[in-house]
Amino acid sequence: MFDRFLRRSSPHAAPPTGAGAETAPRPALATAGDTATVRRIVARLEAMPPDRARLLAAAAYILARAAHADLDISDDESRAIERELQRDGALDEATAVLVTEMAKLQARSVGGTEDYVVTREFKALATEAQRIDVMRACFVIGAASGEISAEEAAALNQIAGELDIPADVLNGIRAEHHEQLSSVRQLRRMTGRS
Repeated sequence: MFDRFLRRSSPHAAPPTGAGAETAPRPALATAGDTATVRRIVARLEAMPPDRARLLAAAAYILARAAHADLDISDDESRAIERELQRDGALDEATAVLVTEMAKLQARSVGGTEDYVVTREFKALATEAQRIDVMRACFVIGAASGEISAEEAAALNQIAGELDIPADVLNGIRAEHHEQLSSVRQLRRMTGRS
């Protein structure tokens, strides 16, 4: 379902099958209320103008990409993605939770092959302010665990390059999270400063 928002392909395209096809895990039992809630959320996303839905889907994927840089998406990072998707009323809580879960699944299953393509799609749809907001949100998500690892810092730099974030803007965002960078913490430990 998430692919419909990230790609301009036919909504009637068959899902991949055979060896290597990724399938979403299914809950053991779904109640009628759960199904109705999900259907309402999907309907809300489908009711959005296509460009807005693609923009939100691509932004969510980029946030999940930042979280998955160290090959793990923690509960703290998931909650941070949800909060960022709700910022300024972009999505309500239930929709943000569903979009976060879909983005995490995509980042885990097709990450790497889709990273540049989705980021380029977002860049084409977004204003400069929106690109900067997503970059700032990526840092917030990277710092959700209390520390931005070297892998996360490298992914953040790559995302910034793909989004054409000006160096001075990126340095300003990085400065906001300076004390959370693992490299800074490592250096302080080595020099005996805390």
